Amino acid sequence: MKLFKIALFVAILLVNFAIASPSWADRPKATKNADYIEVTKTLDRLLQEQESDGATPALKQQIDELKIQKAAIASGITWGQCSNETGSTLAIYGSAPGESSKSADTLYFLADGQITPDGWDCSGIYLPSGTKSAEIDSTKPSVFKIMDGTRLVAKRNSETGEIVFNVPSIADTPAEKMSIPNISQAFIDSRIPSSLSAEPLDD
Repeated sequence: MKLFKIALFVAILLVNFAIASPSWADRPKATKNADYIEVTKTLDRLLQEQESDGATPALKQQIDELKIQKAAIASGITWGQCSNETGSTLAIYGSAPGESSKSADTLYFLADGQITPDGWDCSGIYLPSGTKSAEIDSTKPSVFKIMDGTRLVAKRNSETGEIVFNVPSIADTPAEKMSIPNISQAFIDSRIPSSLSAEPLDD
């Protein structure tokens, strides 16, 4: 009987090691994170620019902010948060925890006054052609992309009607470089806002 108990204990221990991920396992390396790679490239370019042309206050601020973003990504934050204060519905890109990376190319609809929940990775905002914003090319559909560890707030300037953001975009990404539709703001406004814990709406 004693031998049976020992054998049972050893079997349970082996099954536990086979199924459960060990608590001492390393965190995924930040260097494999696309945002980390992008911010590192941009930071290196700006540091070279500072070295060759000198540091302006605006350049120094950009460098300092990128250093903080890089540190946030390296700390293991793998999601961004979006807040809509524009007065209309926004089309956003993202994925909930556990969803495949493909879902990051799926459009969701964020109502005015809504914030994406913690852990839900908002990676950017779709901006239809004709959108008024000082930070994007309004002649074509674009994506205002953000990095992991960023809390983006989108607002509308009451005087100009432009959408303004509290953070800079990673890049002004033309729609044709991504699997995204060419849709109007009127269509976005007609959509029922997504339940961000549920399945995304199909494009």
